[in-house]
Amino acid sequence: MTGIERVVARMRALAAELPPEDGVAVFNGVYLAVTEEVARRVPDGGFGDHLATATLDVLFASRYLGAVDEAAAGRRPPACWRPLFQLRGHPAVRPVQFALAGINAHIGHDLPLALADTCHGLGAEPSDLEADFHRIGELLVSLEERIREALMPGPDLLDVADPLTHLLGSWTLEAARGAAWAAFRTLWALRERPGVAGEFAERVDASVGLVGRCLLTPLGCGDGRDDGRRPAHRTAGGGALPGGRSLVRPSGQSSGSSTGAISS
Repeated sequence: MTGIERVVARMRALAAELPPEDGVAVFNGVYLAVTEEVARRVPDGGFGDHLATATLDVLFASRYLGAVDEAAAGRRPPACWRPLFQLRGHPAVRPVQFALAGINAHIGHDLPLALADTCHGLGAEPSDLEADFHRIGELLVSLEERIREALMPGPDLLDVADPLTHLLGSWTLEAARGAAWAAFRTLWALRERPGVAGEFAERVDASVGLVGRCLLTPLGCGDGRDDGRRPAHRTAGGGALPGGRSLVRPSGQSSGSSTGAISS
């Protein structure tokens, strides 16, 4: 079993174990879909450097799974993950908020650290990873669009003044991805000064956690409108999200095809 296959197996086990309305389960389902898609594309030549992409994927996922283990053991996960674990069962936080808060933590904090770890482990330079970083980013940006489409309440339940619309409009994956690359470049420039690099990483962690807490602002549903928690549907891949549409479109398939990994 390859490293990516082990990561996928672990996330599928989490999907089977967690109730679908759990905020961590919502993010896990999204991330499982992405990881399965990366695993499909690596052997098919979808990335320039297969080894670097596979290494990055495993190191990246390990940071999320490490946070899951820390929380399960009653320890404090990194600050970026704490809001999601603390509010994972809050009835007034909607699924789309859980999904984007998890992506925020993983991209904003875990990705720059995983990129630095990949360069250290492979003896690579940032320029060696940049092209595949952007290829993965294109996949993630398309996923973000489908997350918003699938998990937002229907258009008949939203208007311009809806607090959820304003809240989620303040954050984009494209901006988070750009900040992650800049943070990685900074960490790499500071690699000969570990004390300063460590302090910088702590500040990134805290800042990303603050954004995550804002994304998870409980909005309530006391006005009688749909709270966005539609029944969850489990799929063959083990992910569970409210609704019924596939989030990831595998390369070469139409928008109507399912990944078998996750349904919204």
